[in-house]
Amino acid sequence: MATAATPVSAYDGGLSDPVRESQTVFRAVMDAMARPGTVQRVPALTRPPKPLYPVTGAVIATLADADTPVWLDAALAKTEDVRDWVVFHTGAPVTQHQSEAAFAVVAAPNTLSALNGFSLGSQEYPDRSTTIVLQVQTLEDGPALEFEGPGIDGRIALRAHPLPQHFAAQWRGNRLAFPRGVDLILAAPDGVAALPRSARLIAPEA
Repeated sequence: MATAATPVSAYDGGLSDPVRESQTVFRAVMDAMARPGTVQRVPALTRPPKPLYPVTGAVIATLADADTPVWLDAALAKTEDVRDWVVFHTGAPVTQHQSEAAFAVVAAPNTLSALNGFSLGSQEYPDRSTTIVLQVQTLEDGPALEFEGPGIDGRIALRAHPLPQHFAAQWRGNRLAFPRGVDLILAAPDGVAALPRSARLIAPEA
């Protein structure tokens, strides 16, 4: 699926109707969190610099603000246009430290080897953990992983690709830290899915 053209500068390509469009994106993300593993369609509402997808840009533009530091993976941090775009359209500071991030944006999930390198929150304040936005090529055509837990009717198969290294082991470790742990938002070219820390992985990739 083709993505929109790269904007001329970091000042371009944001939400054109921030109130209405951010509400649309926020509802999609909340529905994805409430029903883990389901795919929620999101239109291409932003035009961020590559390699960010329009959907990824819309998610971070909706969720991040001046009080939520954002961490960018190496594929994004090396691009000054991406850093400038995120700062301008969210007001969020960009941090180099994973443990300080309220949100992390990962354009190359297969290079992410340690989910527990991010903030897992505390027993008293589990909500202070990092939410990781993983940019994936697909939510429906990758190898199936089955999950169960709150918001899931029985079991659900998620077919996102690519995922972080040794994902099954990493996610099981994340689940063992509950109520601490990171939450994942998976952003594809045409929609989002989510894996909150409460989702339990049943079967690893076959």
